[in-house]
Amino acid sequence: MSATLIAAISLAVAVAAFVQGTIGMGFALIVAPALGLLSPGLVPVCLLVLMIPLNVYVAWRERSALDRSGAAWITIGRFAGTFAGVAVLAMLSARALGTLIGAATALAALATLLTPAFTPGPRASLAAGVVTGITETATGIGGPPLALVYQHQPGPRLRSTIAFCFLIGESMSLVFLAAAGRATVGQLADVVVFLPALVVGAVTSRRLHRSVGGPLLRNLVLVFAVVSGAILVARA
Repeated sequence: MSATLIAAISLAVAVAAFVQGTIGMGFALIVAPALGLLSPGLVPVCLLVLMIPLNVYVAWRERSALDRSGAAWITIGRFAGTFAGVAVLAMLSARALGTLIGAATALAALATLLTPAFTPGPRASLAAGVVTGITETATGIGGPPLALVYQHQPGPRLRSTIAFCFLIGESMSLVFLAAAGRATVGQLADVVVFLPALVVGAVTSRRLHRSVGGPLLRNLVLVFAVVSGAILVARA
């Protein structure tokens, strides 16, 4: 990769880590379209690996607010959805995968913006887990279904629960992708280049996550996701 490419992706990673550390979502919505446009071969493995240390950090930071019951139902659904996600990834060409990433990003962001407030229960958590298993394994984007469930919950509860579910789910996806021959040592090595940017974004979120206006930042990242997803679909 060229220095310019590394710098561009690193900027997206730093911004995404800050956004997710602050409001509990947004990393994949920002980084997946960026990777799809700049280096499609890094999707979804690089994205999934980068999110593991970020979500360990966020889940630990606000562990006291974790919704254990909801996380359990999401994890059950997530496991089931992972199989379908591997199948989708195996069937799609690079061009079709780019279209899917863009469409999934834009549609999921729009759905998150338009969904009215509700109190999540076991059925909603299970369904969100299934959809997340499919989309995150195939494209690296799994946040929007979980955001639909927790978007109207208190910030610490949303951030800690989504981070914990991501952590378990990403580990599942990587194991299944490796077993299917879709994760290579070379892809893992590329991740190291972007770790400094991840740390910068995560540390910054710790300093600001209690003072930054969550609703405003949430809306901004979702609008960005709609635009970037549309651009990716058009290019693919």
